[in-house]
Amino acid sequence: MMTPRSGRQHTLSQDGYEAVIATVGATLRTLRHRGRDLVVPFEADEVRPAYRGATLAPWPNRIVDGRYRAGGAELHLPLTEPSRGHALHGLLVWTDFAERTVEPHRVVLAATIEPQTGYPFRVEVEVEYRLDDDGLAQTVTARNLGADAAPWGTGPHPYLVGGPGRVDDWTLLLPASEVLTVTEDRLIPTGVEPVDAHPEWDFRMPRNLGDVFIDHAFTGLARTGELAEVRVTAPDGTGVAMSWDRRSSWVQVHTADNPDLPAMHRAGLAVEPMTCPPDAFNSGVDLVTLAPGDEHAASWRIRAI
Repeated sequence: MMTPRSGRQHTLSQDGYEAVIATVGATLRTLRHRGRDLVVPFEADEVRPAYRGATLAPWPNRIVDGRYRAGGAELHLPLTEPSRGHALHGLLVWTDFAERTVEPHRVVLAATIEPQTGYPFRVEVEVEYRLDDDGLAQTVTARNLGADAAPWGTGPHPYLVGGPGRVDDWTLLLPASEVLTVTEDRLIPTGVEPVDAHPEWDFRMPRNLGDVFIDHAFTGLARTGELAEVRVTAPDGTGVAMSWDRRSSWVQVHTADNPDLPAMHRAGLAVEPMTCPPDAFNSGVDLVTLAPGDEHAASWRIRAI
């Protein structure tokens, strides 16, 4: 049989949860709790739309113009977001990961970023998905296998589903006091500002999303203990939560506006914990530098409410 377009499929089950992990991009293809979608799914033999569920590495979000400096050299990455002229979401979103561990409730996938024009570093990336009775945990671990220090960042790309309907019908809790403003045309970062100055993006107290447009990175995260948590809920109080620790001090939120494709338009809310903000390869903000032989791990969890 031919391999589906999204790669080999691994179904995990535990205590009412079921997840399907696809090997292309180490992607979370579906996640359900007692039959209810917690993320926007896609079909196994479908080319993954809108980065749904992909693992983003060695950077999340954008590198402006695909250019940055490392080791004293100016480097140029392929422009994978041609409409805006940026390098988007790393180098592994279309890579077919290999299986290292396959268990009923856990799968570990791995791929190596080989030195290449624009990213002349060798970094092994291991992605673990694990189901337990409190949802799905994902951990991304990077190991620098090369001789030079490598810039690094990571994050996931799920579209959370609060319940029936669309984004407009759901309530959002986003415990962030600061937002990274961007240019309207190319989404180039312009500066971090308090959400007090942008009340349309202030969801520190839960409120209905309505028709608000969001495609921004947030920081200044309030935490309970080590964890920050975003909640997306339906009018009846059911929904989905995503949490992460201090290794990810940013989160990108996007209302998935796509009026030209009605089936996709505002069908889910992208919530992407990130270890660094957009264009961190240039700004250096919260950018991880992996020394030769070093490793870095970051984790997040999705659970039903």
